[in-house]
Amino acid sequence: MTTEAVDSSVGFRSERGPILGALMLATALVALDSTIIATAVLTITDNLGGFSQFPWLFSIYLLTQAVTVPVYGKIADTVGRKPVIMFGIAIFALGSLLCGLATSMLGLIIFRAVQGIGAGAIQPMTMTIAADLYTLSERAKVQGYLASVWAMSSVLGPVVGGVFSEYVDWRWIFLINLPLSALAAWMLLRHFTESAPRRTQRVDYLGAGLLALGAGALILALLEGGQAWAWSSPISIAIFAGGAVVLVVFVVVEWRAENPILPLWVFTRRVIVASSLASLLVGAILLGISSYVPTFTQGVLGTGALVAGLTAGALTLGWPVAASNAGRVYLRIGFRRTALIGSTIATLGAVSTLLIDENSTLIQVAASCFVIGIGMGLVATPTLIAAQTAAEWTERGVVTSTNMFARSIGSAVGVALFGALVNSRIGNTDHPAPVALSSAVHLVFITVTAMAGVMVIASAAMPGRGPTSDR
Repeated sequence: MTTEAVDSSVGFRSERGPILGALMLATALVALDSTIIATAVLTITDNLGGFSQFPWLFSIYLLTQAVTVPVYGKIADTVGRKPVIMFGIAIFALGSLLCGLATSMLGLIIFRAVQGIGAGAIQPMTMTIAADLYTLSERAKVQGYLASVWAMSSVLGPVVGGVFSEYVDWRWIFLINLPLSALAAWMLLRHFTESAPRRTQRVDYLGAGLLALGAGALILALLEGGQAWAWSSPISIAIFAGGAVVLVVFVVVEWRAENPILPLWVFTRRVIVASSLASLLVGAILLGISSYVPTFTQGVLGTGALVAGLTAGALTLGWPVAASNAGRVYLRIGFRRTALIGSTIATLGAVSTLLIDENSTLIQVAASCFVIGIGMGLVATPTLIAAQTAAEWTERGVVTSTNMFARSIGSAVGVALFGALVNSRIGNTDHPAPVALSSAVHLVFITVTAMAGVMVIASAAMPGRGPTSDR
């Protein structure tokens, strides 16, 4: 197991401070790229053309990131975390360079896929390394640091993207990742020394390929169904059916594999199943709120894009505040009770969105988002740490990646479900009337409330043992 540092302090001035800084910087690469491109879409399509293809800039990134996460998790449990995260940073930087040099929309979409392959290694490895280096009582504060990166990125990303696209060049949206990637890699090379018990087991490449193909097909069908093609169309049915068949074959292969890429035992441990279900719901709820609150405030309340983004940003403000203090709570009352409190608070926040209408104020909308964020911070961190704590070093990468994979699946399902709900009310019009848009987003809020209720059930399914006895 990686040797834990002897200093008990958590922060940038501690012995592990440079590593924490590197992990935050690596996280920022993924977090910024999730938001920075949003405000530059029109500028990019004016330059490259292909406006009808621009949704693929987001879909392909999410797709390649999601399907590679479990693969990296298993490899990290075999060869160590450092080689995997360094590989991820290198691939992400390569993808960023290619995006910055793209001369067509098709090329840019392909290079975004390369970025996603790199991001699939970075995101779970930062959390796995944090779990290796920090004790149970320290992890919540560290997770708060990492969560704060996402909070800042959600606000800074669209602003920086707008500045680059309007005053510099949209290509710098991607090229800025090169010096940041180099700095993160240098800091990890210099300060992160890993004494991992490396093993000589063969990597299950067949399982990895089947998982990527099967999950990729299902996520693709969910992302593009109802948009690129009708849900009942032959292509939609074929992709769903093909993905399901490939995943059945994957289960058979994993059952017989000597060193499976996604061991089936993860589905037999109550803490992993419950935490993954909670993570799936977190992904869906996060996407629903962050996507449709700005749409509501702009289309119904008549605000500008920046104000709309800041209103939804209250969600990501509440999240790190709760996540950084969750450790004090779960060390005292346990993982399950903390998650139950968090999911209940998130549900109350979701219920409050049902009161939002065309006469609501921005303060009311932001307050609902903030409460949901507080609840999510008290769910996401304890459930992840509970699963990590219940795993040995040789299992922790798989456990963390399973949790992240579940969140990606939740996001993909959320894209499909919420999009279908909104389209059912407003149709195919590009400029829906405020009343129709308000009614459509209200359906999203109802669904988010239902998901939050299911999250309470998932939290209740967590093992009832105390945090220290799960190790």
